[in-house]
Amino acid sequence: MGALVTLDLPDDSPMLGLPWIITFGPLGDADEWEPVVCGPYERAHALALAEAVVAEEQLMGVVEPLLPAVSIDEIRGEIAAAQIAAEDEAVQVDTADLYGDYEDTVDEELEAAAERDLRTGPATPPSEAELRAGFGRIAARLPGAGA
Repeated sequence: MGALVTLDLPDDSPMLGLPWIITFGPLGDADEWEPVVCGPYERAHALALAEAVVAEEQLMGVVEPLLPAVSIDEIRGEIAAAQIAAEDEAVQVDTADLYGDYEDTVDEELEAAAERDLRTGPATPPSEAELRAGFGRIAARLPGAGA
């Protein structure tokens, strides 16, 4: 069994409506191969597909939203935000007390999400027809679609 990583978002998050991609890669350092990126999919389809694949193989699956940037400035802004977040996380880890600051080292949101997820196995992957219908819905939401 592999591992699946995704964002835990509130039910009203605008990111839920974005197209989502799946990146499959090696689970451990022993394997070395280029990750495979699939998508875009609707979030539910991406999660179901990723769950089905990692349930049967020793892979890491990362399900994340595809941010449609329409300018170089938007792309640079996303890169800067990611760099700042990484720096903030590094500072937080460096300043955490290894034995006394338990909240900084354990992600309570992931634990809460695991408790809410009562399923015992992976979701049923969508059919090809369901995926193609999802592709159509994603295309319809893109700016300028149909224009």
